[in-house]
Amino acid sequence: MATNALIHEKSPYLRQHASNPVDWLPWGEAAFTKARSEDKPIFLSIGYSTCHWCHVMAHESFEDERIAAQLNRDFVCIKVDREERPDVDRIYMLFVQATTGGGGWPMSVFLTPQLKPFFGGTYFPPGTRYGRPGFSQLLSYLADTWKNERSKIEESGASVTDQLQQLSASAQGAIPADRALFGTAYQQFRRTYDPQHGGFGKAPKFPRPVVLNYLLRYYKLEDEEEALDMVAATLSAMQSGGMHDQLGGGFHRYSVDERWFVPHFEKMLYDQAQLAISYLEAFQITKQKSFALAARGILGYVQRDLMDPAGAFYSAEDADSPDPHDPSHSGEGSFYIWKKSEIDALLGGSSPFFCEHFGVEPNGNVDDDPHGEFGGRNILFVADFADNDPSISTSVKTLFEVRASRPRPHLDTKILTSWNGLMISAYVKAHVVLGGEYLDSAKRAAEFVLTRMYSPESGQLKRRFCEGEAAVAGFLDDYAFFCQALLDLFEATAEATYLQVALELAAQMRTRFEDREAGGFFSTEAGAADLLLRMKDDYDGAEPSGNSVATQVLVRLAHLTAEPVFQQSAEKSLRAFAPKMKAQPTMAPQMLCALESWLAAPEHFIVRVATEADASSNEVEELLRPYRYSFQPNLVSMVLTDRAAASLQPISPFLAALERRGQITVYHCHDFACQLPQVMNMSC
Repeated sequence: MATNALIHEKSPYLRQHASNPVDWLPWGEAAFTKARSEDKPIFLSIGYSTCHWCHVMAHESFEDERIAAQLNRDFVCIKVDREERPDVDRIYMLFVQATTGGGGWPMSVFLTPQLKPFFGGTYFPPGTRYGRPGFSQLLSYLADTWKNERSKIEESGASVTDQLQQLSASAQGAIPADRALFGTAYQQFRRTYDPQHGGFGKAPKFPRPVVLNYLLRYYKLEDEEEALDMVAATLSAMQSGGMHDQLGGGFHRYSVDERWFVPHFEKMLYDQAQLAISYLEAFQITKQKSFALAARGILGYVQRDLMDPAGAFYSAEDADSPDPHDPSHSGEGSFYIWKKSEIDALLGGSSPFFCEHFGVEPNGNVDDDPHGEFGGRNILFVADFADNDPSISTSVKTLFEVRASRPRPHLDTKILTSWNGLMISAYVKAHVVLGGEYLDSAKRAAEFVLTRMYSPESGQLKRRFCEGEAAVAGFLDDYAFFCQALLDLFEATAEATYLQVALELAAQMRTRFEDREAGGFFSTEAGAADLLLRMKDDYDGAEPSGNSVATQVLVRLAHLTAEPVFQQSAEKSLRAFAPKMKAQPTMAPQMLCALESWLAAPEHFIVRVATEADASSNEVEELLRPYRYSFQPNLVSMVLTDRAAASLQPISPFLAALERRGQITVYHCHDFACQLPQVMNMSC
């Protein structure tokens, strides 16, 4: 089989297109030189390996010999994995959103050889349909325009680039960041809340955990029960819906309808990480056992299906998979959906109870199926909350085991530092709230990143690890999210190494990305020749922005070390983004969480003991329980042994100075001022 240049790449997404008849090149100087030397425009296609519509466009257009011939003749074609190169994706997505009013993947952008965009969109069908121009006709039009009206395209590209630079610049100026600013988003989220189905806005519905993070902190600060109610109702509705994998745990990407029923079936690591924390925090507040159950399901799914043997976490599972009844056909959700006749045959007399509980219908339960993906089949969701028949758990296990023998969705084995950071934080949170073996998973993943994706000598993190290779210099979110994970590990274990590396990475983060004059952080390092713009990402969307987490990290380091430089840097960032938080607060809920942490005085609950054995005693566990099992997002609660305290002396003198005066010594500290210590002895 003939292949193109993508066969030499590591990215699973790029490798998926290596056998296309399109002469794809990876993003890089070789492709740019080819465009300049042949005087051709660039067709840039950006997507990711588990993207359903990316697969559709590939099958319809990039595997079509006629369309491939057009592309090869008139354009230089470049493929980019958006997860590997979010910097490239972010720039051209800004262009597509600004010129079309929307965005998404696959993203299709046409550039001059100087990388300036002049036309863009998302999915294009091969022929005109869905109200979109046919891709073949579009290629002919743009190739003709390039040949005959070059000056217009070049003028347009230059003009658009200038506008993009203006859009990406922080021109509003800093304003004070105060408590009034923290509350700006609440009423707007309240207005868009769906009281019938949970969530915010109408279909399609995305989970967006950053909103839940904000609302829980608003509830805590303002004692606003309605904020908690919105979060609890949303999490309950999601857990009951088809977006939740009722057999195997974990959550799909989003719901195409307003009631969380019909999902887009891909499973992303960053969703699992953030939703696990949302369910755990909601459990801390409400003590609702179903929330802990959902979190355990997420964490179990990730350990089972997304964990590399060496301990790190893979990126995603696809929405599409071969139909178990017709392997020659692949469809969205084929791995997850069921015919009632299958269920009846497998469960026998238990089938009626199972089908009633999970909404299974003889002719399928998806009424609105425009693409015919689910004909005669059922998406499992909790339809009957009152049914507690004991056979249901056994039936779930039976169907799960049968499902495991089906052809699985494609697994993207790319390991990303930023997403691993999010997942590490989730496992640490689970260890603190639920106990169990979750801490080991967090530590193994952190060790993977530290040994295979980080160079202590240069201080550089790599973005991506795949097939034995660490590559792509890390971006702001890689440094920020992994720093956050290290701080979570430090607070859970009191191992000074985690804090030491977090400090080193925070220093690198400030050196490589911080805007020392205006405040905040650029997403990329300075001097990248292949990027039109150097942007500051400030949108908390499916993932929190790098700036929001970086600012939160600085606040936490200030609270752990008492070093004023971190507090000052965080304040400068918050002031820089305060105009955004004031004008568009629903776009920056995680930055509002960072603001709330910055406004709060440092709080510490520290238990000093002699040894690791003392640290795991029943007495210490009982002391920690009220602090760790309740929702106190700005509290540092730790157990420090004599060894740990000594090792912290160079990096956190405040913590190291809390002396042990008996077998157990307890410190309550507010704003670095501690009450008289409570001295206790171990029981015999």
